[in-house]
Amino acid sequence: MSKIGILGAGSWGMALAKMLAETGHEVSVWTFHSEKLDQYKNTRRYPNLDCELPESLSYEKELGKLCADKDILIVAVPSVNVRSTMHLAAPFIPDHQIIVNVAKGIEAETLMTLTDIIEDEMKAAGKRARTVALSGPTHAEEVVKGLPSTIVSSSEDMAAAGYVQDVFMNSCMRVYTNEDKLGIELCGAMKNIIAIASGICIGIGFGDNSKAALITRGLAEITRLGIAMGCRRETFAGLAGMGDLIVTATSQHSRNNRCGYYIGQGMSADEAKAKVGMVVEGINAIPAILKLSDKYKVELPICNAIDAIVNKGADTHETVKLLMMRDKKNERF
Repeated sequence: MSKIGILGAGSWGMALAKMLAETGHEVSVWTFHSEKLDQYKNTRRYPNLDCELPESLSYEKELGKLCADKDILIVAVPSVNVRSTMHLAAPFIPDHQIIVNVAKGIEAETLMTLTDIIEDEMKAAGKRARTVALSGPTHAEEVVKGLPSTIVSSSEDMAAAGYVQDVFMNSCMRVYTNEDKLGIELCGAMKNIIAIASGICIGIGFGDNSKAALITRGLAEITRLGIAMGCRRETFAGLAGMGDLIVTATSQHSRNNRCGYYIGQGMSADEAKAKVGMVVEGINAIPAILKLSDKYKVELPICNAIDAIVNKGADTHETVKLLMMRDKKNERF
């Protein structure tokens, strides 16, 4: 069995901690909010997911101890906290450590993916990392219940991707490998924006036709940008592309979908985020995706529409009308 350290104790990090501990791995969790670790240890419950935590799961308040002597480190903090977390952790992490990123986003200032950020902070500490992006249609609420799920382990280092596949795979979690790490991470960031759009459609009161069209054309936007960036087309039809987009844009568990729903019901973006009560990664992703759109000269009408609604206060109904009345196109474009 493997020794695994998890940086972050949000819903997804704790769902993975529970799953990995229950399959016999030695799992330790660290978070900035150390007082929560005492709560989890004493109650053996994670309230956000209303689940019981395994007795074997351990909690580490010292970052240096969490990072030492691990087969795998998992970065499970919100995307905007990945750099600050890695800046603190990198001095304690051994050279050539396998580091798995499970957050989803792109840094707006640098346009780096989250595994790029991990590698950048490790390099600043004089070390190298074997980074893996783990992504797919995997809501924490279902993983903690042991419901069948699938995910993709992606890296240019296929030995590292294969090792992560072996560690994470069990009777409830099927893991595939993929070499297109950039494509996988782009899907993870962009699908959250499309999920906000899908939620807005539902909140306004549109039907299944609208939602299906939105998801399909949203996938077209993700694919267009990805191909312009050199990613593989088949990645976008896979689990981290189409699979994760479907679940995030339709599920009751999706924060981004719920946020969009509240906006469609008439709330401001700030009011919607507050009502969701957790990080809405789709809003965080908008600035970086629009910069990539400009850099690679790729048209992203849905992403621009969500930016107009979320960041510029555009009217939702008028924005939908503008999308529907755009110039005629061939479906391939």
